[in-house]
Amino acid sequence: MRKLALSDEILMSIEKPARYIGGEYNSVMKDKEQVDVRFCMCFPDVYEIGMSHLGIQILYDMFNRREDTWCERVYSPWPDLHKVMKEQHIPLFALESQDPLKEFDFLGITLQYEMCYTNILQVLDLAEIPIWSKDRKKGDPIVIGGGPCSYNPEPIADFFDIFYIGEGETVYGDLIELYKIYKHSDMTREEFLIKVSQIPGLYVPALYDVTYHEDGTIASFGPKYEGVPKTILKQVVTDMSSAVYPEKPVVSYMKVTQDRVVLEIMRGCIRGCRFCQAGMIYRPTRPKDVNVLKHYAEAMLDNTGQEEITFSSLSSSDYQSLPELTDCLIEKMDNNHVNISLPSLRIDAFSLDVMQKIQDIKKNSLTFAPEAGTQRLRNVINKGLTKENILNGSLQAFLGGWNKVKLYFMMGLPTETYDDITGIADLSEEISELYFANIPKEKRDGRVMVSASASYFVPKPFTPFQWAPMITPEEFQKRAYFVKDKFREAKNHKSLKFAYHEADITILEGLLARGDRKLCQVIYDVYQSGQIFDAWTEYFDKSNWDNALEKNHIDIGFYTYRDRCVDEILPWDFIDIGVTRKFMEKEWERAQAEVVTPNCRMKCSGCGAAKFGGGVCFENKN
Repeated sequence: MRKLALSDEILMSIEKPARYIGGEYNSVMKDKEQVDVRFCMCFPDVYEIGMSHLGIQILYDMFNRREDTWCERVYSPWPDLHKVMKEQHIPLFALESQDPLKEFDFLGITLQYEMCYTNILQVLDLAEIPIWSKDRKKGDPIVIGGGPCSYNPEPIADFFDIFYIGEGETVYGDLIELYKIYKHSDMTREEFLIKVSQIPGLYVPALYDVTYHEDGTIASFGPKYEGVPKTILKQVVTDMSSAVYPEKPVVSYMKVTQDRVVLEIMRGCIRGCRFCQAGMIYRPTRPKDVNVLKHYAEAMLDNTGQEEITFSSLSSSDYQSLPELTDCLIEKMDNNHVNISLPSLRIDAFSLDVMQKIQDIKKNSLTFAPEAGTQRLRNVINKGLTKENILNGSLQAFLGGWNKVKLYFMMGLPTETYDDITGIADLSEEISELYFANIPKEKRDGRVMVSASASYFVPKPFTPFQWAPMITPEEFQKRAYFVKDKFREAKNHKSLKFAYHEADITILEGLLARGDRKLCQVIYDVYQSGQIFDAWTEYFDKSNWDNALEKNHIDIGFYTYRDRCVDEILPWDFIDIGVTRKFMEKEWERAQAEVVTPNCRMKCSGCGAAKFGGGVCFENKN
C-alpha cells in the first residue's frame, strides 16, 4: 500500500481529492531503488486539463520504457489545496510515488499557454525547489521546459535550467545519459549545463547574455562561453510511423477534459496560415502510416476501456489516408459502441460525408473557422478558404440534417478595417439565410442557430505576423460592440449569436508571447502577490499585473502595440525552427499585399523546413 502525501482529513476538505491520490489505471509504478533517474512531468494547470495533454502521455510512456528511469506526473494544485499546503508546509509531490518533487532528478514542465506562467512558480514554490535557476545547487532537480511556449522562452528564462526546443522523442536519451555521469561524479552543476548545451535542441539560458539599446530593443544576444552554440536547432521526428506512442495511456478515475482515446495521425500542417504558430513550428507535415494508426487505435481502446476516440492533428482533412482510416474505424467501432470524433476538419464534401457517418444518430453542431469576415482579410492571413467554400459547406451541412453551426473569427488582425468585421455579421446572416431558403418548413428540426465568436488576435513568434502590433483592449472592445450591434440589426437575429473573448487576459498573453527576460521579475512579483491560475477568469486579477509592470517600469505597449521593424533582433531569433526568417519576411510582405501563398502540396514555397529531410517536402520525390 502506498502512503498518500495528504491526510484523509485534508482530502475530505478539498474539492475533487481524486486529483491528488494517483493510482490511475495504466499509471506506472517502479521500485525507486532500482532506477537511476527519477523524472517528473508537470502540466502547470489543474489535473483535468493536464491529464488531457497528449504530449505528457507520450513522454511518460517513452521515459518509462527505460529500465534506468521512472517517470511520474504532477499538476498544479487547485487554490483550495494550495492554501492548505502553504499553511501546513506540505511539499508538492508526484502522483505515483507520492514523494516530494525536490527528491527527483528532473522536473519537466510543459509550456502550452502563456497564462500558466504564474503556475510554474506555484509548482516550484510548493515543491520547495528554488524558483530562480541561479539559486539551485547540485542535488536540486534539473528544471526543464518544453512545448510551444518554449519557442520564446525568454520571459521565463531565469526560472529554468534547460529548455528543450522541438519534439521530445529525439534527444532526451542523450540528456539522461549525460545526467547519470554528472550525478555520480564531482562535476559541478555549471559544468553539467555547459555540456548539456552541446546536445542539439537544448537551450541553457544561464549561458547567454542579452544587452539592450536605449529604446528597449535588443542590441545583442549570444553565448557567454566559447563552444556554446549561437543558435539552437529545433529537434524533429522525421519518421512518425516508428516514433514512440503509448498503447496504454493513463486513464483517470474522474472526468477529465479530453476523456477519450487520442490518436495522433500526423504532425504539421500544409496550409501556412500566417497567424498560426503551430503551423510554422511543427513543419514539415509528417503523417503516420494508416496501418500503424489502426493498430494503435485498437490497442488503446482495448487497454483503456474508453468509449470514444478522437484524431489529433492540426488539419485532419489533410491526412491523405483519412477515408481508409475512418471507414475502418467506423466498421470496427460501431460493433463495440465506440464513438469517433473528428476535430480540425475543413469545409468540404468528404468531411461532411464522414461527419454524416459518425453522427448519424445525433447531429451535433458543426464548427467552421473562417477566421475573418471578408475574402480580402482571409487572403491577408492566407486562410485559403473562400466565401463559396463556407456557404457551400454550410448548405451541405443543413441538407445533411444539421441545424447548428459555430463560426470562429479573430478581431484585430493586421490591416483589419470595419468593413472586415462587418463581414462577420454579414457572413453569419448569409449562412442562416441558406437554411431558410433551402430547408422546407416541414423538414426543419428545431430552429437554426449560427453562433459566431471572435477572439482577440495575438501575434506569435515564428509567424509572419510576429512583427505586427496588437490593437488596444479599448479598440477591441469597441469593435466587439460594433459587431454585436450588427448582429442585433440582422433580419434573422433570433437565429444568430455573437460572443467575444476577454480583452484583459488576452493583452497579457500578447505581452508574454513576445516578451524578453525583463518580464521574469514581473512574473515573479505577480506570483508573490498571490496570483495563480491566470487563465481562469474567476482567479484572474489584472491589478496584480498592472502593479508588477509599474513596479518594474515595464511599458506593456512596447511589447504589444508597437510596430516592429523586420531588422530588429527579436528575443527568439537564436532559435532555428527550419522555417527561415527570409521566408517569414516574404510572407509578411505578401500579407500586406493581400497575396495568397499556395499550400505545401500545391506548390513548395521554399520555407526552409526541407532541411529536416522528411515529410511533405519529399512527397512524390524519388
